[in-house]
Amino acid sequence: MLEPNFIAIDGVIGVGKSTFARMLAERIGAELLLDQAMDNPFLVDFYKNKSRHAFSTQIFFLLTRYQQQQSLITRDLFAQRIVSDYSFVRDQIFASVTLSKREMVLYNRILPLLHADLPKPDLTVYLQASSPVLMERVRKRNLGFEKPIDTDYLDQLNEAFNYHFFHFVDTPLLVVKTDDIDFVENEDDFNNLVEIIRKPISGKKYYVPAGSVA
Repeated sequence: MLEPNFIAIDGVIGVGKSTFARMLAERIGAELLLDQAMDNPFLVDFYKNKSRHAFSTQIFFLLTRYQQQQSLITRDLFAQRIVSDYSFVRDQIFASVTLSKREMVLYNRILPLLHADLPKPDLTVYLQASSPVLMERVRKRNLGFEKPIDTDYLDQLNEAFNYHFFHFVDTPLLVVKTDDIDFVENEDDFNNLVEIIRKPISGKKYYVPAGSVA
């Protein structure tokens, strides 16, 4: 098996997926595909009042991600390497946490119409961390609109992500426990993770590094 050409990095808010995706794309000479989360005009209002603004926020994300992922259809994914800082399934995970039952019914009528014709990654990497670690990283990056994020919300997201990827079978999957590593500051942590990703993976693989974080 060859190294994966289309790699999707995913995980809960604050886990470091965008940072790692940038570093990985630069290391392997791939094009970087970034989630346009900051462009969502409903996001600030969502964090102020989740129940009121969840549906508009989620539909904007869904359609934006669909348009972005659809653009990959015209590319030669066998010749061009791509690293994305999200997988399309993340939209459904967030929806399951934030939407009401009635909103979820409507969302589930829209999703299959969009999902069917999108290209699948050759490898999905799920960066996993405990909720306290996620909260620490969210606070450290200090984005203004994320200040209302609390531990309860991160717990809900973490549980939903873990459940989803425990049952995930759509693509080869690498689950990486990141609590005790720092791939930004520690070059060995980053190099070790890149080497794991470059090796052929079929099915599901768990990677629990020894860790460099005290």
